[in-house]
Amino acid sequence: MKNYFKLAIGAILILLFAKCKQEYNPQVEGKTTGLLVVEGFLNSSQGPTTIRLSRSSDLEDTILKPEFNAQVIVEGDDGSSFPLFDNGSGEYVIAQLSIDNGVKYRLHIRTMDAKEYVSDYTPVKHTPVIDSISWQRENEGVQIYVNTHDDQNNTKYYRWTYSETWEFHSAYVSSLDYVIDPVTNDAIDLTGRANPDAIYKCWKTQQSTNIILGSSEKLTQDKIFVPIRYIEPLGEELSVRYYIELTQYALSHEAYLFYQRLKKNTEQIGTLFDPQPSQLSTNIHCLTNPGEEVIGFVEITDQQQSHIFITNDQVKPWVPPVPCSNFVFVNHPDTLRAIQDGYLPVQPISYRGPRIYKFQASPRECVDCTLRGTNIKPAFW
Repeated sequence: MKNYFKLAIGAILILLFAKCKQEYNPQVEGKTTGLLVVEGFLNSSQGPTTIRLSRSSDLEDTILKPEFNAQVIVEGDDGSSFPLFDNGSGEYVIAQLSIDNGVKYRLHIRTMDAKEYVSDYTPVKHTPVIDSISWQRENEGVQIYVNTHDDQNNTKYYRWTYSETWEFHSAYVSSLDYVIDPVTNDAIDLTGRANPDAIYKCWKTQQSTNIILGSSEKLTQDKIFVPIRYIEPLGEELSVRYYIELTQYALSHEAYLFYQRLKKNTEQIGTLFDPQPSQLSTNIHCLTNPGEEVIGFVEITDQQQSHIFITNDQVKPWVPPVPCSNFVFVNHPDTLRAIQDGYLPVQPISYRGPRIYKFQASPRECVDCTLRGTNIKPAFW
């Protein structure tokens, strides 16, 4: 979600023009840096509530600056309060909120510079369960969908995030490893690799970065069928086995409009024909300085989760291209020193007596999967 806000900060106040013959650098009026950015939601279901605080920065800066040492409290309109723990990275966490469904809640923030911010009190919203996650082949890739509904027709506005994990393998299995001189740290010989799978089989996990919304506002029934994730043809994600865990949130109409505008401001801008940046209607206000802008929208709701696996067997033929090559080298200390940083040995080619004479090697990224993922199998795998 951080990516949404990084992009939105500049897009809110700057109109981007297409580059023609001459570069145009618009003059920015008003304050665009140092604005408080609030990310997260108040979780009324079992599980933690995490609020991320940061400050907007220059357009050229791709990293939001975390807001440290703030006091963050969830407050109920019945006088209840729940302080969040500062984990030292700009995130403020509580393991579980003790929620009364008849109480409205808000977020109260006090920063190190003694400024106070509060969100509007909002009632607890309930999120319908996810009916199913499905997928189908489209345009030679795979499109993943979510299906959900609310029998009471109360929800109407939805948002989804996901975490995805996939197993992938290196282009080559390495049965060899370098023998390293402990003094010079140079490769001086080759030996058998104890566990080839340790750098051959890996997993990669990433979180969704786009804003996924759905609404049944214009439908007669509160039923939703929305595309969630498209995997490009022959993508690595489906080279072995793929897992996606989907999280669903119910939104108020105001929150839906906020995320809709944020989506347009961050994902659909780049040409003169795209929607132009619009002002975000936040529900967070600065008590110390009422005229100060704040970026974010905080509500209290529960969340619903579901997941599926997709295997390579289910989408065959699906063999991702492998842009890797093997090279043959002579096993000599001078050669090993020259290639050890860029190449890993794969397998022996020939011997002179018991010693390897020639061997195959490939660029490290083609042999060592831990350069792009982890070799620790996820607990749910």
